[in-house]
Amino acid sequence: MFIQIPADMDEVQLRQLQLQKLGEDVSEDDVIRQGVLDTFQTFLDQIEDGHYDTAKWQAEQLIVIDILGKQTATVAPMSDSFLTDFRTNAEATQQYLEQQAERAAGGR
Repeated sequence: MFIQIPADMDEVQLRQLQLQKLGEDVSEDDVIRQGVLDTFQTFLDQIEDGHYDTAKWQAEQLIVIDILGKQTATVAPMSDSFLTDFRTNAEATQQYLEQQAERAAGGR
């Protein structure tokens, strides 16, 4: 089984091992950060029925950039960081990201 977007800490560790076998030196934090970004982007794309907005990291927040390059939304973590959020409760973090993607899409 190849993990694309980890859904919990067990899958984070599996994803980290998979990437290391491919020669990529990534930390657990790197895998979580990419997983949070990918999860949010996936929700955003599903809600918008396509890839119209792009999520990016800006410090410890996610920002949403529209197709014209304008920042349209900011998503802050529930705690001090998304790393802490994910480690504490991955499922709640995913639910939060889905809610925030709906807010960021703004009914588009």
